Amino acid sequence: MTSADVQAFFEFGEMFVEQTIAAALVLLWVLVLALHIGRPYMVRITGKFTLRLGADLWWIIYVALRDLLLVQVFLGSFVFFYPDVTTMEGLELPITGGLAAACAFAVMVIKLTTRGDADTNGYRWQVFLLGLGATLYIGPYLLGSQMTRLTGRTIDQVMPFLVAQKNPDLALPLVYISAAIVGVLGVIAVVYNLRQAGQRRPEVS
Repeated sequence: MTSADVQAFFEFGEMFVEQTIAAALVLLWVLVLALHIGRPYMVRITGKFTLRLGADLWWIIYVALRDLLLVQVFLGSFVFFYPDVTTMEGLELPITGGLAAACAFAVMVIKLTTRGDADTNGYRWQVFLLGLGATLYIGPYLLGSQMTRLTGRTIDQVMPFLVAQKNPDLALPLVYISAAIVGVLGVIAVVYNLRQAGQRRPEVS
């Protein structure tokens, strides 16, 4: 086995992992959005438990699953912050995947800086941003990345615009814009945490 064969093997492995992550993110986006939209139903279910312990466990499991999946969506979307990966030859990724990741991170920042589930406006913004993020990811993935093997006049016109590797002139600016949005939101989150930590705790008498 030559060095070229080894390099080709690792490149294939990298592409396989990244394509698998891209496909899994479709399911994760659907689950995260569904769990957030289903919050009123989950709240009603807690009132049907005869034991407080059962209601508490139900709510804890729901919140933990919902938020862990949200974190997984953002972590899986890190591949969209690397320009060389986004425009890699043979790797068809949705062109707005980075913007979708920024929406997911914005939801995490809202959860951090508001009163959580007790904040109605914060919950509405979370659902809106998750719906926007899911649209920005699933739409280009299904209409672009999954149609690279099809032919037709309409497909040939729409598909290259939605696939990052086939439209690098737009994909690269979107990568940098998405990374900048996440960076700004990250600074906001850090400043908020520092201010919260710097507040003087009330003394217990």
